[in-house]
Amino acid sequence: MSSSKVSVDEFASAIMEGLIEYRDLVAEDMKAAVDKTTKEIRKQIKANAPRRPKGGKYAKSWSIKNLDDTSTGRTAVVYSRQPGLPHLLEKGHALRQGGRAGAHVHIAPAEEAGIKMFEKEIEKAIKQ
Repeated sequence: MSSSKVSVDEFASAIMEGLIEYRDLVAEDMKAAVDKTTKEIRKQIKANAPRRPKGGKYAKSWSIKNLDDTSTGRTAVVYSRQPGLPHLLEKGHALRQGGRAGAHVHIAPAEEAGIKMFEKEIEKAIKQ
């Protein structure tokens, strides 16, 4: 939007034009923030996931899926391709021979760090 004089009749449309331009600029930065944050969350979960001495299939099973991608935003999820297992490892579970397996907390810290990272990225995008 240029910095020209606007009549009273065109004032509302000029403001709307400026808001649409701002929305488009911020939308791209927000999409980039979602991509950067989900990649970092997946990286942290993979790094902290419990591993067996031989293997590592669980750590390798983490992936990112874009659920919704519109012109103004993006929704993505970080998930494991082994359903149910993340919950059992994160929260602990009963064993067949009795007793309980201890919890391996590895998702919650990555989620908290991801939330903080996403907030910082959004603030940076808005301030530009």
